Amino acid sequence: MALRSSWAVAAVTVFLPWVLPRVSRAQTFSFPFRQPETCGRDQYFDISALSCAPCGAHQRQDARGTSCVCLPGFQMISNNGGADIICKKCPEDKKGVTKDGWNCISCPGDLTAEGKCHCPSGHILVERDVNGALLSQATCRLCDGNENSFTVANALGNRCVRCEPTFINTSRSCACLEPNLTGGLCFNNTENFRTPMISPARYGELGMSITSEWFARYLHSSAAACRVYANLTSCQALGNMCVMNMNSYNYATFDACGLFQIVSENTPGLRTVHSVTFWKQNLPWLFYGYQPGLAPQVLSTTPLPSNFSFKGQNQNTQMKFVAASYDVRGNFLKWQTLEGGVLQLCPDTETRLNAAYSFGTTYQQDCVIPVSKILTDFPSPIFYDLYLEYTDENQHQYIWALPVLNLNLQYNKIFVNQDSNSGKWILTRRIFLVDVLSGRENDLGSQPRLIRIATQISLSIHLVPNTKKGNVYPPLITIGYSDIDVKDPNSQFVKVSFSVEYEMNQEEARIQTDIALGVLGGLAVLTSLLKTAGWKRRIGSPMIDLQTVMKFLVYYAGDLTNVFVIITVATGLYWLIFFKAQKSVSVFLPTPTQEERFVTFVGCAFALKALQFLHKLVSQVTIDIFFIDWERPKGKVLKAVEGEGGVRSATVPVSIWRTYFVANEWNEIQTVRKINPLFQVLTVLFFLEVVGFKNLALMDSSSSLSRDPSSYIAPYSRILRYAVSSTLWLVIGMIQIVFFAVFYERFIEDKIRQFVDLCSMSNISVFLLSHKCFGYYIHGRSVHGHADTNMEEMNMNLKREAENLCSQRGLVPNTEGQTFQIAISSQMRQHYDRIHETLTRKNGPARLLSSSASTFEQSIKAYNTMNKFLGSFIDHVHKDMDYFIKDKLLLEKILGIEFMEPMEKSIFYNDDGYSFSSVLYYGNEATLLIYDLLFFCVVDLACQNFILAAFLTYLQQEVFKFIRNIVGQKNLASKTLVDQRFLI
Repeated sequence: MALRSSWAVAAVTVFLPWVLPRVSRAQTFSFPFRQPETCGRDQYFDISALSCAPCGAHQRQDARGTSCVCLPGFQMISNNGGADIICKKCPEDKKGVTKDGWNCISCPGDLTAEGKCHCPSGHILVERDVNGALLSQATCRLCDGNENSFTVANALGNRCVRCEPTFINTSRSCACLEPNLTGGLCFNNTENFRTPMISPARYGELGMSITSEWFARYLHSSAAACRVYANLTSCQALGNMCVMNMNSYNYATFDACGLFQIVSENTPGLRTVHSVTFWKQNLPWLFYGYQPGLAPQVLSTTPLPSNFSFKGQNQNTQMKFVAASYDVRGNFLKWQTLEGGVLQLCPDTETRLNAAYSFGTTYQQDCVIPVSKILTDFPSPIFYDLYLEYTDENQHQYIWALPVLNLNLQYNKIFVNQDSNSGKWILTRRIFLVDVLSGRENDLGSQPRLIRIATQISLSIHLVPNTKKGNVYPPLITIGYSDIDVKDPNSQFVKVSFSVEYEMNQEEARIQTDIALGVLGGLAVLTSLLKTAGWKRRIGSPMIDLQTVMKFLVYYAGDLTNVFVIITVATGLYWLIFFKAQKSVSVFLPTPTQEERFVTFVGCAFALKALQFLHKLVSQVTIDIFFIDWERPKGKVLKAVEGEGGVRSATVPVSIWRTYFVANEWNEIQTVRKINPLFQVLTVLFFLEVVGFKNLALMDSSSSLSRDPSSYIAPYSRILRYAVSSTLWLVIGMIQIVFFAVFYERFIEDKIRQFVDLCSMSNISVFLLSHKCFGYYIHGRSVHGHADTNMEEMNMNLKREAENLCSQRGLVPNTEGQTFQIAISSQMRQHYDRIHETLTRKNGPARLLSSSASTFEQSIKAYNTMNKFLGSFIDHVHKDMDYFIKDKLLLEKILGIEFMEPMEKSIFYNDDGYSFSSVLYYGNEATLLIYDLLFFCVVDLACQNFILAAFLTYLQQEVFKFIRNIVGQKNLASKTLVDQRFLI
């Protein structure tokens, strides 16, 4: 009870007032990079401080370079490892030193370079007899456990060996009393170090702990040897066991990390080691500290003193990571680079594995590994302290310690490192990949019950804000372990991943995007209000009602889409140009998480543009249209009267085929576009997949369009994919539009102008109302009086027109103007509706075939009435419904709104731009182009497949084209009484 009470008081004294030294804001954690072989002969490599330290008097470096040995001719008096060795010169009559270095001896012959006795080949040098007594000249005797010998038989019983030094130091013999025996070591007083009741290995992910055989054997002895003797390997082994327990710490328990902290608190510091003020003597550096807010200081206070650049003479794109590796017993193994897949469990070629350390290349590696392979490949854990090697301005090599964020670390049973607030994080140093040792319960040679695997390793590199020289903060290693309950190793699998991410503060970019969105969004509101006002003027309604609000929202959706497209395309091009073309690194691409906002913009743009597209589609298929036939009968013919048996004269009927022909041509041009959709899709796909423009979207620094298949291919950036595909889509679309307008329409075919010419040749005008009081008029009245004639007369008419021997085609005499925008008065509209109501009361061919003769005749009469009314309206017959012709003001053309309201007279605006195409696909090419662009990009962002996106884009184009034609045909047949069977 006294023992336990004294330790409880000691624990409270240690932990409750305990506050680690705070890290200075000027802390750099940078120190020179030293290899053991670089230490001088009178120095040894301190595996704790990772630097060279001087050996004591009469000493030199041992064979491993991590400790000191006595010089030839000197015997050891004591040895606690490192430089803690005392040597004494041998007397003149015994110049030789025994093989173990503890005694002087007289040699029968010459001495070796190490000062040991030399025997001829085939002889065995015997320095002690069977009792362990030192012989003067190679005499064998029995081992002797008395002073001057301190030898015991070895495990095989074939030679005498010196007993464990702690036994000699404690009892001056090779015996140790049971209370003082701990883990094979002997101590003066076990009350100086508390023995834990159990030695658990904690598996927080599974919520359980087991009594580890490894911890039970070596935890207490390692802690005691580290505390009492400051033994280097014991301290390292204790630190390793703390790391195996996930660096987890709890005030209430005395597990591996608890014992490590006790030793740390009672171990003097080394003042400043490599600029780290809290590095303790002989102890490994495992923690940065537990103070709140410490992690942000470590991660973002001092940049690395190294610059990175993608191009130019000072190109620096290779990060040199090195690791100090230790075995589980605390022995320093070697310095090694991380190249070759040291931290990557997934197998791959060396070229692809090493690509992880190419600066600026976002790296992602995933695989599934069987547990049986893990057990075979990792029989014992290897521990790594990670550093980044760099060269200063004077070409001196240095290494920078890398902090570790262990997601499995628990502080007082809380997973603090899984918190989003970095101020709560606890950063550590040492890591391992696989632990199959601590999960063995009773026998170290048996299959482990539990194993722990590093299934998630991520290297995060943050760019210094506003840097122009490629400065970054120290990389952060984020590691997450998975605890596996081993049942059937051959059927159990584990998924592991390794990634390298580059991040920068996106706050400035977000603010600039918000400003652009606010300014352009405000302009979109103004343009939408103007469009709504123009729409109100065109429907002749001054009231603001629910329909007005809905119309405004639809207009605003279309304008806001354009804002989103401008912002997203500009943003994508910014990242594409500034990331790929930069020399000294000043920007990093947004991470997948940071891209979410951008993807949301693209998704919103597509949804709003789809709404605008559907609105235009509905508006186009619901227009009012009528073909005015100016043809007049050429005379009278004799016609038999049915039922009367007589003959009487009748007017020659006017052929309906001209109307059918014009209606069919109108139906054909409804979906004519300024670009070829199939060519557009195939060309974009060609440049992306064949030429290789898609490689510009990879998250690496290369601007090459071709990549070696054997090299590592970085993941795609969604922002860059959008930038490349949208830019190609717009450029190819604009080239097509320019080619169509400059060359194709001038020298090959202009379907819109041809339709107007067809109307003139057919003697048919088109009266079209897209709104209640606004529409378009195509004047097709023939200047020759008749169009229903033979070929000879038709050719003669064309010849006269070519030679200017007849009047011009314009509505106004001696003018060429045939197309007009019209704003009709409400009286004119009412009269039109009264006639049209009769015209469409019974519509469609099927109804006409089944209707009575009187109904059919009534429809024919209404059609003739409408034809006569519109013809007389154009001829200024109705003085109460007259019109006048004028030019639109420049501001009216720009704003798309008419300032003058048609009160008593309708207004015909001269229109040389064929703006009636606004009710066709032809006049809405910008909307269609952007809609197709967004559809293509949304599909690609969702599935990361350009080929699938191209196929679905073309498919939806054809589907909507088919729907537009079918519905347009029905509306055309309904409005004009043209039989739908004649529309192709």
